[in-house]
Amino acid sequence: MSDGFLSRWSRRKIEVKEGRPPVAEPAAAPAPSLAPIEPAAPVPVEEPPPTLEDVAALTPESDFRRFAARDVAPDVKNAALKKLFTDPRFNVMDGMDVYVGDYSQPDPLPESMLRQLASAKFLNLFSEEEEADEKAGVPRDVADNPTPQSVAQSPAVPPEVPTHADPDLRLQQDDAAPGEEPGRGTG
Repeated sequence: MSDGFLSRWSRRKIEVKEGRPPVAEPAAAPAPSLAPIEPAAPVPVEEPPPTLEDVAALTPESDFRRFAARDVAPDVKNAALKKLFTDPRFNVMDGMDVYVGDYSQPDPLPESMLRQLASAKFLNLFSEEEEADEKAGVPRDVADNPTPQSVAQSPAVPPEVPTHADPDLRLQQDDAAPGEEPGRGTG
């Protein structure tokens, strides 16, 4: 018994290779202890796993650790966690969740932005108010309005195209022969 694990392993491998049955070694006796023998501590009585009735009795100040044990049923564990997270201390949004908003409710456009949309003009959403503006003499923004131009205009005569001294830099005329009509193809 004084030899180590590797020597026992090696000896057993040799015995098996030679066809001899391995010799069973007797179990070692425990070493005598110098410490005084103490009486055995009483075995704690295990509580039964919590149930849904125990979850109903929980308060925010209750100890939830026993509901996280392995022997607790999943529905009881989930109900306890749900009860825990209804507490306002734990029900705080961190702002990192992307889709936490209620996107089923429309976000209305401001009326000033809505008036600028072409579709609102096409649908005559504000036609009554525009007619009232016309009667009041408020000018409309239209393309055929004869008001004087306030934007710089390009000259009526096109500028001369400069000629280059280097003939390679000039635009060349396409002298290639015209291509054939497209056919049916190969397929």
